[in-house]
Amino acid sequence: MHFQQRYNSQAHSAFYGDGRTMRNPPEGTVARFPGGANVQYADFTVGHDESFLEDDITLGHETDSPAYVMTIPDRVTQAAGGLDAMVRRGQQRYGIYCTPCHGGVGDGRGLVYLRSQGPDGPRYAYPQPANLHDDRIRHIPDGQLYATIANGVRNMPGYAAQIPVSDRWAIVSYVRALQLSQINTGATP
Repeated sequence: MHFQQRYNSQAHSAFYGDGRTMRNPPEGTVARFPGGANVQYADFTVGHDESFLEDDITLGHETDSPAYVMTIPDRVTQAAGGLDAMVRRGQQRYGIYCTPCHGGVGDGRGLVYLRSQGPDGPRYAYPQPANLHDDRIRHIPDGQLYATIANGVRNMPGYAAQIPVSDRWAIVSYVRALQLSQINTGATP
């Protein structure tokens, strides 16, 4: 795998009859990078429900206002089969997409961060991912948390191309459940 035969861009190829290395994409191909189609909505072009396009569900905020929605929209919860089903789905998706960096309990100590730390300190400059239990994150609107998952922030990349709209909201619901599970009640044992 390390030493596969390949051609450089614009190079001559004896393999194809026209001598070109670069090939035209097959008809109907959807671009996945800047300059191409908007990846976030590409799957809606083949007859899917377009009611989610450019509204508070896909943007995380009201279409006529820059203010984020405060809580997960009811129609998202209903479409997911109820809050319990949504949180379970969010737990599964969180485990796939978020745990490597944010950790299983959301403390920002996932494997990516832990492996960047050596016995004598950091092996390389990798900032610790956000602790999802910080007051700053605990008090942001659900729409802002959704927008962060979709678009990224600082060192965190956006996951709009990887995580569907409904799964982003499910992750938000699970993060809120995680936060509730870690609240210090002030009781002493």
